[in-house]
Amino acid sequence: MAPRGKSCDFCANSVNKIDYKKINILQKYITDRGKILPRRISGNCARHQRQLTKAIKQARSVALLPYKID
Repeated sequence: MAPRGKSCDFCANSVNKIDYKKINILQKYITDRGKILPRRISGNCARHQRQLTKAIKQARSVALLPYKID
């Protein structure tokens, strides 16, 4: 029996646009060292993974999220 693929949380909740100001959602997709989780681990679809990456990078540039965690 093959393992089932993960479903995209954003598609399940019918989210159209990921907002960079919602830090509590974005932090779920960042590791403890500050790296963005890849799509194969997070289970996001390609469309939402691109939006998520963009939102995380935008939140970092506005200093809502850290670039690196020591």
